[in-house]
Amino acid sequence: MATVFSQILAGELPARFVWQDDEVAAFLSIAPLTPGHTLVVPRREVDQWTDADGELLAHCMTVAQAIGRGVRRAWDAPRAGVVIAGFEVPHMHIHVAPTWGMADFDFSKATVEKDEAALDDAATRLRTALRELGFTESVPTGI
Repeated sequence: MATVFSQILAGELPARFVWQDDEVAAFLSIAPLTPGHTLVVPRREVDQWTDADGELLAHCMTVAQAIGRGVRRAWDAPRAGVVIAGFEVPHMHIHVAPTWGMADFDFSKATVEKDEAALDDAATRLRTALRELGFTESVPTGI
């Protein structure tokens, strides 16, 4: 059975994509730790990051680094945080979010964002920052 992330990647469920290439996609979390919280997800269904081959893991981290640069720029954050937890969905994913302190990593504070305009704004801000950083080829337009 396809994971929820596979359904998102197939276009069966909605998402605000900020990065797409042949191997990886990134989209905003619907339960953000901070505005701009993004999930970097391989298109291949890999349960845990420790199961990914080195090439795929390296590419995911390269994309996560680009997203990290983007969230720092878009939100003027001092740091971009990265978490690989994997308990929520059995499909490898990397959480990347602008962070101002360790409290920003508290997943118990994450709640579903009900303000669609806030999510749309965050996606636009991040796409703009990624384009400004030179990642135009992988940044989708208007989705």
